[in-house]
Amino acid sequence: MKAPLLLDTHALIWLMEGAPLLSLSGRKLAEEAAKDGLLRVSAISLWEIATLESKGRISFDRDCQTWINEMLASPGLHLVPLTPEIAVQSTRLPGTVHGDPADRILIATARVLNATLLTADAKIRDYAKAGYLSVARAS
Repeated sequence: MKAPLLLDTHALIWLMEGAPLLSLSGRKLAEEAAKDGLLRVSAISLWEIATLESKGRISFDRDCQTWINEMLASPGLHLVPLTPEIAVQSTRLPGTVHGDPADRILIATARVLNATLLTADAKIRDYAKAGYLSVARAS
């Protein structure tokens, strides 16, 4: 069985918006994962998207809630809730890791799910090089 693919928040936005920032290989990985029913989005990404949109750092051609609802209805994509295990694990990650709480939750989610995290975040990719996480490059 293949491993799930968890989208970092920026990779999720790039994928849904068809942004050229998402690499061709990243897009292909996401499309294959969706086809296999293995594409995952963390609940923390919804919070990040709504926060960024409310601060004017990103915008959509429709209401943010509508965008999120449509994204969540995408075939093969599944929402991963913030479980007690993920919350606790985000505070107990091995090694030297990102200080951003949302990124720590994404890392913990990927580790708990045994998923690959699709990200362009250099700090997360560096963390993965230490063997604590499986990542795929989003850009």
